[in-house]
Amino acid sequence: MLDRLPSSLLRILRGAPELAHSYLVGGCVRDWLLGVPVKDFDVEVFGLGYEKLAGVLSRWGRADLVGRSFGVVKLSVGDEVFDFSVPRRDSKVAPGHKGFAVEFDPALTPRDAAARRDFTVNALMFDPHRGEMLDFFGGEADLRARVLRHTGAAFAEDPLRVLRGMQFAARFGLDAAPDTVALCRSIAGTFPELATERVLGEWMKWATRATVPSAGLRLLRDCGWIGCFPEIAALIGVPQDPEWHPEGDVWTHTLHGLDALVGLDGWREADEQTRAVLSFAVLAHDFAKPAFTRTVERDGRERVVSPGHEAAGGPLAERFLLRLGVPNILLARVPPLVADHLAHLDPATPRMVRRLADRLAPANIRELAVVMVADAFGRPPRPQVVPDAVSRLLDVAAQLDLQSKAPRPVLLGRHLIERGMVPGIAFKAVLEDAFEAQLEGAFTDLAGAQAWLAERLAADPPPAPDPVSG
Repeated sequence: MLDRLPSSLLRILRGAPELAHSYLVGGCVRDWLLGVPVKDFDVEVFGLGYEKLAGVLSRWGRADLVGRSFGVVKLSVGDEVFDFSVPRRDSKVAPGHKGFAVEFDPALTPRDAAARRDFTVNALMFDPHRGEMLDFFGGEADLRARVLRHTGAAFAEDPLRVLRGMQFAARFGLDAAPDTVALCRSIAGTFPELATERVLGEWMKWATRATVPSAGLRLLRDCGWIGCFPEIAALIGVPQDPEWHPEGDVWTHTLHGLDALVGLDGWREADEQTRAVLSFAVLAHDFAKPAFTRTVERDGRERVVSPGHEAAGGPLAERFLLRLGVPNILLARVPPLVADHLAHLDPATPRMVRRLADRLAPANIRELAVVMVADAFGRPPRPQVVPDAVSRLLDVAAQLDLQSKAPRPVLLGRHLIERGMVPGIAFKAVLEDAFEAQLEGAFTDLAGAQAWLAERLAADPPPAPDPVSG
């Protein structure tokens, strides 16, 4: 791991005698063993008090005491930032994630410090002075076996750790050990103790960093926490027509679709916010199927159908996201993608595409196509082929320059003022009618818009403005 350490950090660790008993801990060690790029380096320092640690680090850069209550000092060296901390003991004193009394203990041993961490894969420590790994709980073996295992019984004191396990399983493709599943199940009733923002934080990591998102959801199902998210739990066991969905029920289809999504360029190359939008859209795209699925007789055989589930799914997605407390921009972008995830089944005429792009905003057709492809790919053993209808939709959107934006009105208020109109109720009505005509294809440029306006005003002249008294 030494070859992966920033030279500035190694120089500090080896150049300060007071840091002789310091270790790299947590995610940076885990990610190094997994071959994942390491972005954040956390160092735990033994034998020093918090104030003393801050004083030592201040000789090497700007030392900010940003985590005083948790013994964390953030050291800035040029553009690089490293987190240093002192060992601490946590005692559960009240319900909830914040219900812990924290006591700094510089005399704590590395093993005792590692024991307070949630999972064995996060309890690994690396000694940069000797180049040695400290693995007190078998975390390295668990990583090789792709097993997620709690470090100790204290795990149950913090229910947030179950959701941390969910996103770790999804990010690294881990399966929870049976005893860890059982322990998580035993504290399912503590979910209401968690603050919304902490729950959201773990879901956002799942939505933006997962490599096997289904692994996280399976963990929630296996340990009984899926019931905390009823829209997802309701998918389990909902039948689908085997001709179109040979993979099984709606739950199984959703898991396959999510795993397919994170392999698509449209997700991998997206910014973090768009990744979250796409992940939540695929997760929620069939939320309404449990209420809309029924069996009908068609062509001499029984068929399973869910007519109207796509439109009804938008409000369900919104309800789910509201409970998670997602930012407003996600709340605006996800439900339209859910409500229109079957839009490609309609002919992709210019009119249809203009109206679709308008309905989706602030989401867009390019994002919708990613959701549609993930939906199509989530049906093994059917081949993973991009549906022709999705390709046609993208082609027409490209011709109209509407792949990643909504149509903008051609006719604006200033054009009406130039024709002598005065802003008011009639003014607004003309603009609304003009945009509606534009979406229908009555015109595509300003010349056409002005011709439309002239015809409209000739047929229905606006009322004369009230005279102004002197």
